[in-house]
Amino acid sequence: MRSLATSDRASVRAMSSAVAVVSSRSRVRELLRTLHRMGADPAEIVAGVRDSPNFRNRRFEADEPSLRPRLRAQTSALLAAIRVHGRGRPVGEVPRVRPVLPEQAGALAATWYGHATTLLEVDGARLLIDPVFGERVSPSNRFGPKRLHPAPGRIEEMPRVDVVLISHDHYDHLDAPSITELERTHRPHYVVPLGLDFHLRAWGVPADRITSLDWREATDVAGLRLTCTEARHNSGRGLVDSQTLWAGWAIHGPRHSAYYSGDSGTSKRFAHIGADLGPFDLTLLPIGAYDPYWPDLHLEPEQAVAAHRDVNRIESVREAVTADRAGVADEFIEGDQRIDTPGGVHEEGEATPTEREARTAAATSVMLPVHWATFNLAMHWWAEPMRRVRRAAEEAGVPLISPRLGERVDLTEAEPDVIAATYAQPWWEDCSAAEDPGYRCM
Repeated sequence: MRSLATSDRASVRAMSSAVAVVSSRSRVRELLRTLHRMGADPAEIVAGVRDSPNFRNRRFEADEPSLRPRLRAQTSALLAAIRVHGRGRPVGEVPRVRPVLPEQAGALAATWYGHATTLLEVDGARLLIDPVFGERVSPSNRFGPKRLHPAPGRIEEMPRVDVVLISHDHYDHLDAPSITELERTHRPHYVVPLGLDFHLRAWGVPADRITSLDWREATDVAGLRLTCTEARHNSGRGLVDSQTLWAGWAIHGPRHSAYYSGDSGTSKRFAHIGADLGPFDLTLLPIGAYDPYWPDLHLEPEQAVAAHRDVNRIESVREAVTADRAGVADEFIEGDQRIDTPGGVHEEGEATPTEREARTAAATSVMLPVHWATFNLAMHWWAEPMRRVRRAAEEAGVPLISPRLGERVDLTEAEPDVIAATYAQPWWEDCSAAEDPGYRCM
């Protein structure tokens, strides 16, 4: 084989250089996209939020610690996650339907798009909660948890969205490309916890369409009163931890109400929220991505049902509390269990009037489980959260709905128990792995 002529060698070198330049430019563009998706400069955020009474020691802190696992536990959790990674994936295609949405928002309806993303209709206003329509919950297009099913619909297909409500800035709840698409198609008003306004402005949202609130602050938008409520979690879009606030939301219209907890571990604050702002017609509570390695950060399914009961209590906080203690982040908190004797009982064993009323409030509030099915973020089996929450809700007498992805539920069409029975089909069974211990054991 002949050796390359001088001109040939020069051509090869020129082509190699051109490829290197293109590759370098591509890497730079990818880096810039990643930095853009991460959001605002942490130093800028701190300067804007440090006057909050909940901002201490250069981070937001709640009365109840929400600690990430320590280094030893992080290593153990990573190894365990690698070992059981397949558990969190469905088998086959996840059932979904294309949303059929009225042009005018209804009195009370919910359409679940996957994970926490939900379109709510409350007294004629339309709210989009934690919009995440991207393929990965990560600042990168190439790495990070990937969507397990397509979204049942697109942002551009929705009728006008009045309000976007965001709970915190983790990537599975705040997605830069989705915000960009909302700005292109809807230009809604955004209501967010403190600090998230900096991310939104960095992505081009005008400041006059953003309202940022601290815990227990409220605002009126689109005829609704929106109250920022406490949660037991954390925040952050990189190595910086908890320099933006995390929260849940109480939503009150003239006639109907709803509550979204955001991400949270079990907390006494649910009882406070119930005493001050409840009861609610609808609750959206997270049931997935729990694990003993991070017991402070996410509710287990049974704890989600307990939270539903707490926020729907109508007596005092003293009479309705959730047992809880701080514990250590890399150990399971054995004390996180519900106390179910809020009002006491009469000597003859009958519930007091207060307890009967509280039970009635919880039984007439519909619970929609969210924060599962869409991303593999923990080590439990994919369908396990739904099996557990159904059992817990049935035992507690809580009306629970389990619509397919994209299925609109009008909660004004019938009584809560009828609505729950209508949306009770266990559609996730056909997607459960045969190795799952609970497979077809409903």
